[in-house]
Amino acid sequence: MAENKSNELHDIVIVGAGIAGFAAGVYAARFNLKTVVIGDSIGGTLILTDIVENYPGFELISGMDLMKRVQKHSEKFGTKTLNGRVTDVIQNKDKSTFTLTVDGKKSIESKTVIFATGSKWRKLNAPGEDAYASKGVHYCGLCDGALYKDKRIAVAGAGDSAAKEALLLTQFGREVFIIVRGDDIHPEPINYKRIQSNPKIKIINQANVVEIKGEKFMNKVVLDREFNGSKELALDALFVEIGHITLTELPKKLGVNLNKKGEIIMNRESTTNVPGVFAAGDCGDHIFKQAITGVAEGVTAAFSAYQFIEHNKEKWKKGK
Repeated sequence: MAENKSNELHDIVIVGAGIAGFAAGVYAARFNLKTVVIGDSIGGTLILTDIVENYPGFELISGMDLMKRVQKHSEKFGTKTLNGRVTDVIQNKDKSTFTLTVDGKKSIESKTVIFATGSKWRKLNAPGEDAYASKGVHYCGLCDGALYKDKRIAVAGAGDSAAKEALLLTQFGREVFIIVRGDDIHPEPINYKRIQSNPKIKIINQANVVEIKGEKFMNKVVLDREFNGSKELALDALFVEIGHITLTELPKKLGVNLNKKGEIIMNRESTTNVPGVFAAGDCGDHIFKQAITGVAEGVTAAFSAYQFIEHNKEKWKKGK
């Protein structure tokens, strides 16, 4: 039960303080809407990326610096940032407003909600994984692969995403291993053929990473079976590609439609099946998930929310 209820009615509450959320905040504030961005991890997963080289306008920038710029830009126009976790959300009986509970205590009321809750990488949960995060252990080849030119790299995973990650990483590394729990990888047929025809890639089957070791940076992984006579495999980097966990429990509670992966089903206008609820970024069902696509969806969500408020403003004036 919320203890601290605010009487202030916001136009937009953005749940998720990553780059998609703050991009939505930039436009929401420029539309002169009372906006707050709420997140328990300010910056989201982008701040874990050491170097970003694929964001237009920045040839080279750290994920942390890019995120800080977007947050500052959003706050410059009047967006408020609240560091906290949204623990509950309901649509009020009049169907015209939503009430969000932060950290189980503070309640915030809003006309619309944008979910930019993102996702989290599914981890191996092997000893050393957290200790060497961004120090050899990574979750995005497109983001961090260029750091390992002419190095030994491995990908943990067996699906199509792991295969595509390995193929991408051959552009940088001199050797790329795919570590698979089962007998073989199972990507799409065309990517399987590409894997087979690429001399840089070696598949280590029936193996699990049971530990990640190193000094300042990781330098080896320990497998649960021998490969080339040893259970230790010397590596400069390990990319974990075993899927994502989409953070969509809150929209699900509101009755927002999700796909089989648990992603929010949204259209090109970033709207959902629930009037007044919008989505952006990695929590959505779009295939290509990058910082720049999340920004575009956040901006679109803000515009759609603005239009929704404009088209329905009479009901708030009348208190319906």
